[in-house]
Amino acid sequence: MTQGRSIRLFLVDGTPHGLLTAEIMNWTGHVLTGPRGKLSELVQRPECGRTGVYFLVGPDAENSVRPQVYIGESDDVGKRLKQHNRTEEQGGKDFWEKVCLITSKDQNLTKAHVKVLESLLIQQAQRVGRCTLINGTRHDYIGLPEADQADMAFFLEQIRTVLPVLGFEFLRDASRPPSRDVAEGATAASDETPASPRFRLSFPKYGITAYGQEAEGEFFVLEGSQARREWAASGHNYQRLHQQLREEGVLVEGENDLLRFSRDYAFSSPSAAAAMVVGRSANGRTEWKREDNGQSYAEWQDQLVSRAGAVIDED
Repeated sequence: MTQGRSIRLFLVDGTPHGLLTAEIMNWTGHVLTGPRGKLSELVQRPECGRTGVYFLVGPDAENSVRPQVYIGESDDVGKRLKQHNRTEEQGGKDFWEKVCLITSKDQNLTKAHVKVLESLLIQQAQRVGRCTLINGTRHDYIGLPEADQADMAFFLEQIRTVLPVLGFEFLRDASRPPSRDVAEGATAASDETPASPRFRLSFPKYGITAYGQEAEGEFFVLEGSQARREWAASGHNYQRLHQQLREEGVLVEGENDLLRFSRDYAFSSPSAAAAMVVGRSANGRTEWKREDNGQSYAEWQDQLVSRAGAVIDED
């Protein structure tokens, strides 16, 4: 079982849609986020005068599934945010609706540190592929001492931990289910939380067979799974995602006029995963069946809930 973490959230103005700060126990980092409409209040806070990295996040007009994100760094974040708030004609950025900045409580982050951190964050966002990244290029900074590079790698992991809690999912890795490591020979940390079983989805009409596994609240379609070549129904958000997965090389040419998953890929639900396989809306809770006993995903999940309830009753 993964070790628990304590994250402290503070609603600055007492509302869930205003300014919010976040901290992780025993981490020197400090997170401040809020909507663009609160920028005038945000830039007055002391964090904005520090050295740090920041994210500008907004919708993508051409893709309702993923956000647009700009990743930047500055030794005066507030000043940079004011510049970004200008119109496009004045050198600003119009797309963003939310901002998130990360600084250090002990103020030990230097310009060199945040340049490396910015580079690592851009690299991670590009690799994960959960957003449309506005940054044109990523620079490699190699002048930082080895110990400082290790510190920034740790800093990055804490950022990746806290951002999803705040609703920012674009750094979460969608390429490999952690439970698959257990299935391939690693030792599980706890017998109380076994790896998800492998599920199979068959679509005999088109000769499609796909495999999936659940991990960390997401449903992964596994590498090598087959998928329908074309989307069969129009007017659905999943249609754009299906096309995007093709454009990004997640779905590639396979045998028998089908597509194939080139790598493990995470979806928000088994139904979203099933839709990408069969090329139309599908109830993944009933379509995905366990490989070992034919039990549906819904039946498997219900069984887990029933077992958990039985343990509570015994206690």
